[in-house]
Amino acid sequence: MTNKKIINRWKTSVQNNYGTPSIALVKGSGIVVTDADGKKYLDFLGGIATSILGHAHPSVVKAVTKQIGTLSHVSNFYAHPNAVELAEKLATMTGDKGAKVFFCQSGAEANEAAFKLSRRTGKYKVVAAQGAFHGRTMGALSLTGQPSKREPFLPLIKGVKHVPYGDIDAMRKAVTKRTAMVIIEPIMGEAGVIVPPSDYLLQLRALCDAKGALLVIDAVQTGMGRTGDWFGYEYAGITPDVITLAKGLGGGLPLGAMIALGKAADLFEPGDHGSTFGGNPVTTAAALSAIKFIETKKILKKVEKQGLHLIQELALIPGVKEVRGAGLLIGIELESLKATDIATSMRDHGVLVNAANATTIRIAPALVVSDAQISKFISIFKKVVADAK
Repeated sequence: MTNKKIINRWKTSVQNNYGTPSIALVKGSGIVVTDADGKKYLDFLGGIATSILGHAHPSVVKAVTKQIGTLSHVSNFYAHPNAVELAEKLATMTGDKGAKVFFCQSGAEANEAAFKLSRRTGKYKVVAAQGAFHGRTMGALSLTGQPSKREPFLPLIKGVKHVPYGDIDAMRKAVTKRTAMVIIEPIMGEAGVIVPPSDYLLQLRALCDAKGALLVIDAVQTGMGRTGDWFGYEYAGITPDVITLAKGLGGGLPLGAMIALGKAADLFEPGDHGSTFGGNPVTTAAALSAIKFIETKKILKKVEKQGLHLIQELALIPGVKEVRGAGLLIGIELESLKATDIATSMRDHGVLVNAANATTIRIAPALVVSDAQISKFISIFKKVVADAK
């Protein structure tokens, strides 16, 4: 099979909601992937921050292989050890050992769960951010602050207000005693890796406390060590009421989680919510192996160091206006070039990146990326931008 043959079959059999892919990937190792024509690429997108340990990581392969040969699926009628161990581990990572976890399969589902959980407060109004991305299912889409994604599917769920991201004064005007929850990303990923003011989350925590609203941190993209912390909000010194996770949580497999802390941990009652595949033995085995590897190899310190290096070096490249982000979630704002053109040229040069918007390139490589691979990426990016000017 070739790229052309697979893409032609894709066009005739897969719905067009993604548009037509440019290449077909057939295998990967670490952060290197290979397409159907045999061309290799540095994967600096990582399944959009999902392949947290890269492709075919030995720890994940071993854990999944052992589990699939032992017990594959039991539904939520029964308990199994992996789900219990992972829930306990996630609670410990939050610093609240009384936290409780709902498992699902994706970020959208995790945010849907948080949305439903907030209704158990007896209130229904929600405040979210303009430009935010929380998913595409109807509830999550109601939270998403991007008109282009929302407008074709109106009317959405009522009671959701969007305010400018990072503007605490706008939040103070929007959040009232009738607000059930405020949902916010520590760094807005899909919007172009937008970082809020350093005291924003701290002030937002105080505001939610004053108004009796749940503070929900959407750590779907920033979670699992991507920013150098487990969830991405820790620098602010706050404790949220709810954390939503997915992407990197499953070590490349589909797994999401909604973690409720403090009093929020007891809001759901039997029958309130469910997910047939949520907390599956195989996906939770992958998650446990990924977390163990990150901890054992002290990956978080490595991510922080590499992130600082990337930000410093990329900012020096002529044609780059600004570099934003933390750890290995970085947005490169271009001065005048089109992000889609740069992303295409990078792919032609053997590097996969994402045009988050018209002027921003987003990168989110696996946390196992080497210093040499980062240097190669910087060199290729510098050449691509210079050639495009």
